[in-house]
This record gives sequence, C-alpha cells and structure tokens, in this order.
Amino acid sequence: QVQLVESGGGLVQAGGSLRLSCAASGRTFSNYAMAWFRQAPGKEREFVAAISWNGGDTYYADSVKGRFTCSRDNAKNNVYLQINSLKPEDTAVYYCSARFLQIPYERSDYGMWNYWGQGTQVTVSS
Repeated sequence: QVQLVESGGGLVQAGGSLRLSCAASGRTFSNYAMAWFRQAPGKEREFVAAISWNGGDTYYADSVKGRFTCSRDNAKNNVYLQINSLKPEDTAVYYCSARFLQIPYERSDYGMWNYWGQGTQVTVSS
C-alpha cells in the first residue's frame, strides 16, 4: 500500500500561484510513477500531469501546459505541482495518485492509477 497526503491548496486570486505537495509513504517512492488529477464540482476527475519514477518524463493536460510544472524529490518522498497564472477554471480539488513503475499509456484515465490521496482544495477568485 502507498499512502498519499496532499497539501498546499488554498484560496488565491486569479493570476496567482500555488505549490501543491504530495507526501508518500508505505512503499519505495522511487518505484512509482506519480500523477495529479483534479475534480471540479459537478465534473469528472480530469488528468492534470504525470511524472515518471525518476522525473525524467513529464506529461501535462493541454489546459495546463505552460502554467503547471510537476516535479518530484525521491529523497523526500514528495511530488509537487507548481501552479502559476491561476484561472478561476482551475478551481477544483487536486488529487495526487501513484502507479507502480511506469506511467500508463492511458495516463489520463484515472482508473489506471492505483493509489490516491484525499485531495486538497484550490479555489481561484476572479
């Protein structure tokens, strides 16, 4: 089992920035690909970003490219999501997820990710 705990969400004005963190425990963190998803009220959970076990590969949803940066620190068992130029449509609960070894081909399918955190709320005011 992998336990994931997100933090860093909050209320921010449009144009602002946040850095989300996800702390992992329970297994060897570097054995897992990691991802971020988000879910807005009344909407399905959507893929945001994914990062390979060593940070060498990253993928982003088109809607966040150029504004979001996903990174990881395997020594600290943490994955991060730097969010810049926030927009009201970025308002959502942000979830961290993990999958053993590799990023799945269907990386945007939340069913392909095995472990989930409880989420952290990001609210962007206009």
